[in-house]
Amino acid sequence: MDVLMARERRYLRFVKPSYDNFVLPTARHANIIVPGSDNSIAIDIISTHIRRQLDERATRLRQRLAGAVPRDLTPEALNPDPTKEYLNLTLLPQTPQLKGMFTILRDNSTRRGDFIFFVDRLSTLLVEKAMELLPYRQKTVVTPCEVAYHGKELDAEYVCGVSIVRSGGPLERGLRRVVNAIPIGSLLIQSEAATGEQILLHLQLPICLRHRHLAEQSWVFLLDAQIGTGAAAFMAIRVLLDHGVPQDHIIFITFLVARCGGITVLQRAFPQVRIVSGAVDSSLRETWLEGVEDDDGQTAAEGRKVWVVEPGMGQIDFVVVLAHSTLWNSM
Repeated sequence: MDVLMARERRYLRFVKPSYDNFVLPTARHANIIVPGSDNSIAIDIISTHIRRQLDERATRLRQRLAGAVPRDLTPEALNPDPTKEYLNLTLLPQTPQLKGMFTILRDNSTRRGDFIFFVDRLSTLLVEKAMELLPYRQKTVVTPCEVAYHGKELDAEYVCGVSIVRSGGPLERGLRRVVNAIPIGSLLIQSEAATGEQILLHLQLPICLRHRHLAEQSWVFLLDAQIGTGAAAFMAIRVLLDHGVPQDHIIFITFLVARCGGITVLQRAFPQVRIVSGAVDSSLRETWLEGVEDDDGQTAAEGRKVWVVEPGMGQIDFVVVLAHSTLWNSM
């Protein structure tokens, strides 16, 4: 009897008031309440309804990104007023030297050794340009001539790189050449075979991005060879934001950007993300051919659309990664 009375007192003192104060007010706003602790029939009905809704609302993200309205991304349109920046897209100065490098990289008859050399050289130029977007502070040093020099030093707590496997691989060597001992993480994003939607299969981030309080102070160089549909870029940026990296601390480095397609959506969805590119290409071409790689390094499955950048530089990531691995194995 005493045990029953003690249980009743606990119920009236703790359980009932907690239900009245917390559970009941929120339950009034619930669309569905499943009675019982193990109501398998109600759970099956709800899960079936959710699956049906998801099937009816297939995202088809890549197809929508590829069909985005083209924007004028020429250097003149990007920055007609030197005092104002447009679209958060920074292009390398279109000098004869740069155009000569792109001519070699686009030439189908270029030897593999020359291709690798100029890819590494171009990646270095892109990273050096991206370094200008990092914050700097004033610093004065005394030279060996006992003269004070007023310069600048990096004003960033943490700087790291994240490469989208495998298309971001050709940019990693340039990043390591410019930033000594920089930590580089990786993301593996592949297309689902049936629908072509993006799936995150692998995630290995530098230690400064694994803890939110550190990620908030970090600057990230996101590496990808090309932005065509931009589906992989979209997911990669979303992953970094979910880990706490501020949007304006992400600098996307890429060799090529298509004038239409995903660049438009990226700049609308993430207006503070900076993009550094070597050139702007004319268009995206839709194809169904099996074995053709699209802008994100994805190989087309039979019967599924892919979009390739034109004129483009071919399978740049495959050539560079294969050559580097061959060189490493021969040493």
